Amino acid sequence: MERIPILRMGATLLVTIQVDMQDQTALALQDDLADRIAKTGASGVMIDISALEIVDSFVGRMLASISGIARILSATTVVVGMQPAVAITLVELGLSLEGVKTALNVERGLALLQRAREESGFVD
Repeated sequence: MERIPILRMGATLLVTIQVDMQDQTALALQDDLADRIAKTGASGVMIDISALEIVDSFVGRMLASISGIARILSATTVVVGMQPAVAITLVELGLSLEGVKTALNVERGLALLQRAREESGFVD
């Protein structure tokens, strides 16, 4: 099974998904991220899905689940780089990704995470 790398950039964990995620890969990513948030005390998680052309309902639910787990562990999750076709598919599937913050690109995602840190009083 292929693992998705998780990079640390200061208080943010960066995940760049470069492959179409199979169910087992998505589950492993969820576990790996929860573990890394707990070990590093990261306050932000950025998931770049710009390379994904297809997101099925399982992967959509996993993104929402990852965001919920991160929130419980005191980290904010931002999904960046969503292709228009992916957004349309998620809406058609009835998945609003409630609780998941989104940004058009990595730069805007980092700014969103920085604002969330400032609002929570987190100090790098």
